[in-house]
Amino acid sequence: MPRRIILGAVALSAMSLAGCVEDTGGGGTSAPMPTEADQACLRAVTAETNNPDVTLLGSSFSEAGTEVIVGVGPDRARWQCIAYSDGTTTRPMSLTDEGSL
Repeated sequence: MPRRIILGAVALSAMSLAGCVEDTGGGGTSAPMPTEADQACLRAVTAETNNPDVTLLGSSFSEAGTEVIVGVGPDRARWQCIAYSDGTTTRPMSLTDEGSL
């Protein structure tokens, strides 16, 4: 009888843990695909800095415009850009000491 209780507890534990797994569809450890807004700002920062070594660090959507933070170069100097639903962006702005870039 105790064996059935243990097996039942193990089955319940496994079922409850299965609900804790989040499937992001990536199948690996890669970052999610950048949105159109992210891509627009990545292009704008690349053009502004004349440096193709850019990385998406984060973005915050709002209906007014999506704030995108981009890392530039090997030190990932932080740049900010706002992307709009019509595909335009603001001029990228450095968030670090420009004298050190």
